[in-house]
Order: sequence, then C-alpha cells, then structure tokens
Amino acid sequence: MASAPVSESGLSHPASAPSSDAGTPAERAAASIAMRLQHDLRRLKEIKSIDARVAVKREMLPHYHEWIRGLLQGGREANAGIAEEVLPTAMVWLMDIGEYGPALEIAEHVLRYDVPLPARYERDAASLVTEEIADAAIRAQTAKQPFAIEILEFVEGLTHEADMHDQVRAKLHKAIGTELARTAEDLDPTKPEFVVAAVRALAPLREAVRLHDRVGVAGQIKRLEKAITKRAEPAAPDAVPDTAGSTGS
Repeated sequence: MASAPVSESGLSHPASAPSSDAGTPAERAAASIAMRLQHDLRRLKEIKSIDARVAVKREMLPHYHEWIRGLLQGGREANAGIAEEVLPTAMVWLMDIGEYGPALEIAEHVLRYDVPLPARYERDAASLVTEEIADAAIRAQTAKQPFAIEILEFVEGLTHEADMHDQVRAKLHKAIGTELARTAEDLDPTKPEFVVAAVRALAPLREAVRLHDRVGVAGQIKRLEKAITKRAEPAAPDAVPDTAGSTGS
C-alpha cells in the first residue's frame, strides 16, 4: 500500500489539544492544528459544489501532512491511537480526492486503535471506509473506467471482521467482482485462463447477491456463467456434406 504523502519530518503529538496558547510546544502545535481544522471545516460548509469542495480539500490537505505523520509514527511507537479529529477527517478528505493509498494508511491506524470518528460522519470507521471506497469504485466502473483491484482487496481484508450492514459489504463485493470480471473479459475466451479468471470473478459477485439481492449484478453473473458453459462445451463436429441424390461423373 502506498505511503501517505507527508513530509519526512515527524511531529510529536499530545494527548489532547488545549484551548489556549499556554503549555508545551507540542500542546501549542495541537491547538494550532485544531484551530486550522475548525476554520477549514467552516470554509467547506460554505461551498455547495462537490467539485469545488474536492478542489479545496486538495488545497487544504498539505497543511496537515506533517501533523498526520507525527500521529501515525507516534501511534506505531506507542502501539496506541489518539482521539485526534484531524486524523479521521484527513482520511475522509483523502478518499474524496482519490488518494486512496494514503487514506488507507490512515484507515489502518484508525481501525487498529479504534480511533473515534467525528459525529458528523454518522458511521463507524469500518463502514465508512468500506462504503466510500466501494462507491468510488462503482462510479468508476459505471463510467467504464478501471479501479485498482489492490485497493478493493485491501479494504476487504482490512474490514472483513467488522460488523456492518450487509448492503454496505455487498457494495464492496460487487466492486471487487466487477473489476475481476473486467480482467476476465479482456482474456481470450477460448483459453483456459479465461475460465479461471471468470470463476474467480463469480465468487464475490455471488457473495454480493447473497448479502443483498438487489445489489445489481445479476446480469454480470449470467454473462460469466454463460461464457464458462460455452467454453466447457465440446466443439461441434464438422458438418458432413449431404451427397444424397448426387450423380457421379
């Protein structure tokens, strides 16, 4: 998985951010980053256009990279997480702008140490990450664009033990199966590797239907099953010319 796009210099982090300028340098830094985040959230709230919000998030994120680096490094060293609002917020913003590798580095930390999400997200971390990535993949696939299967499979592995609504997990299996089906359909259907790829794609597609029967993959399943059956059928013998009634010369 790609590393987060942050500066190489780390920054230690406090357990909580103070409300004044008093305290240690680390506490003052925490207060400063908390103030920046609240300012940026207010700015985003005033923007109606989704495209404009994405562009602004791309502009804002570099200001948090050093702080994120410090939080992740500190968590690894202490084997613990911190209830730090900027971390899950940055995770979501990174997903919004399509930087999935860095977003999932943060997601791994958030899930491992059970870092709480701000109430505004109205979901637990595993459900949010699963649904946001799955929705992004399905949007790309609907537009006939590929989506990295490595990202989808990483999310599946990261969240497979989490409790979430079946419809959310069904979306992820749909996205995985659709991407695997794309790979299969790019292969020569007369070759053995096509059947292997098609069978691999069918497994998550069928799991998606099991979890949510209206997930919308019935057509894909039928096409793959039909192609596999056709591949398995023996070739028809060459037609024998009908010579009945012919005259010799």
